[in-house]
Amino acid sequence: MSPSVLALVLGSAVVHASWNLWAKQIGGASRSAPLLWLLTAISSVCYAPFAWWILRESGWQPSPVAMVFIVGSGAIHVGYFVLLLRGYRVGDLSLVYPLARGTGPLLATAGAVVLLAEKPTVLSVSGALLIALGVLIVASGGPRSDSPKHALGAGVRYGLATGVAIAVYTLWDGWGVKRAGVPPLVFYWGGEVVRVLLLSPVALREPGAIAQLWRVQRWRVLGVALLSPLSYILILLAMRHGDVGHIAPAREVSILFGAYLGGRVLGEGDRGRRLVAAAAFAAGVIALALA
Repeated sequence: MSPSVLALVLGSAVVHASWNLWAKQIGGASRSAPLLWLLTAISSVCYAPFAWWILRESGWQPSPVAMVFIVGSGAIHVGYFVLLLRGYRVGDLSLVYPLARGTGPLLATAGAVVLLAEKPTVLSVSGALLIALGVLIVASGGPRSDSPKHALGAGVRYGLATGVAIAVYTLWDGWGVKRAGVPPLVFYWGGEVVRVLLLSPVALREPGAIAQLWRVQRWRVLGVALLSPLSYILILLAMRHGDVGHIAPAREVSILFGAYLGGRVLGEGDRGRRLVAAAAFAAGVIALALA
């Protein structure tokens, strides 16, 4: 992994952990469809000028294959966001986030080897395993002591299900930007438009819920809407220049930032456990960078 690709991955990790904190803070009272529609509508409008500028400058023309990838990505990401938001509704950030972000890259790395014919090395496999170890250390802390026991089981289930969705969209989107040649920002923006169209029939039945979200959570909604695409666009850019099997695990250094924010801002987890996990993550990222 080159230094430029690693910089993209680490930058994405910081941005990703930040918007997940805000998504958790928006609260469990928000229904998924109105929230997702509002987020994707804002994102699609804000990123449209950049997407159109890239289309004009690059001269890229959509092909039927590229459109299949974009529409498929939009649908997969709807499922991912629904699972993630429901997980945050029933579980702690420090539980759901590590499980989701840890399960996803391990499955994506395996899928990249099987489906994309990427060849693992000793260092890349060691790095993935070290990152997985860090995930297990963070997740093994469980929820806060004042959390109900049933929240642990529900949080684990949603965390793992979200991880599966992450693996699916990582492989699908990686193939789309690398093999179909779709510009990364255009790819994500097209997916956002698809998500708005898919969610509109359900979300627009609840205009009051959308207005309430905007009135009460305006700044967090704007933060998630702007940073969520940015974090993933950085990863798509990295995928254009590096192996999916290396990038997918390396981006999970975001768990360190998410765990820190969960402990610092939300009062979750213990610092000693995170220090051990940090060592495992750091070693894993170095191994992947050298692979």
